[in-house]
Amino acid sequence: MTKIEPELIRRWLNGWTVARSLPEAELIGPAGDGLRSNCNQPGREVEVFAVRADEDPESVARLAAAVAATRQTTWLTVPTLRADTVEAVVGAAGLELLHRSEWFMTTDLTEHPQHAPTEPYERKVRTEGPVTVVSLHDASGEVAARGTIAVVGADAIADRIETEEAHRRRGLGRAVMSALAEAALSQGARTGLLIASAEGQHLYASLGWRREADVLIAGGPVIPSQG
Repeated sequence: MTKIEPELIRRWLNGWTVARSLPEAELIGPAGDGLRSNCNQPGREVEVFAVRADEDPESVARLAAAVAATRQTTWLTVPTLRADTVEAVVGAAGLELLHRSEWFMTTDLTEHPQHAPTEPYERKVRTEGPVTVVSLHDASGEVAARGTIAVVGADAIADRIETEEAHRRRGLGRAVMSALAEAALSQGARTGLLIASAEGQHLYASLGWRREADVLIAGGPVIPSQG
C-alpha cells in the first residue's frame, strides 16, 4: 500500500464523532482536502482531519495554512504513510508538532480474541443506540478500566480506551477490547477502526489490530482577536 485511502479515514471519522456525540464533520474546500470537527474541548476547540495527504501533499499545505490562520484552538490530524513529508509541510506553515507516534489501525472483528476480566473485576456493558461503553470495576465498585465503541454500518470505531494507573498490567485493557468487539459484532459490525496512542499500540497489536498508517497531529498558536 502506497497511501492510506481517504475513504478509510472518512469511515473512522464518521464513527469517532458518533462515539463522542459530536456533530457530523464538515467537508473542507472544493477539492475535499479534509474534514472539520467541532470538538469543543479546552485546548482543542476544532480538529481538522486531512484525508488526501498521501495522494496530494499540497492538500496538507493548504489545511496547515488555514489552521495557522485560525482564531480558534485547532488541531490538524494527518494519517499518512509519508510522515517525514507531512512533518516538513506542517512545520513550514508554522505549526507545532504535538504528536507523531500515533497509529491508524484496523482489524477483522470476527477474528478478535476474547479475554474475560480476572477476579475481583466486574464487567459492565451499557449500549445506547450505536454506542457501547464497557467499564471494569474493582471490588470497591470504582472504575478500573473503560472504553467506548460506536457502530456505523459494518464499521466499529473504538475510542477512549483507558486503564487507571493502579490497575495496569492486569489484562484489563484486553478484557475491555474483547467486550467492545463482542458488542460491535452483535450489532453487525465486521471491521474495527481506531487511532492508537503510543501507550496503546502494543495492546492493540497483541489483539491482532494492524497498523495502516502513522498519524501526525499538529497545532498552531491562536491569533488574538482585534479590538
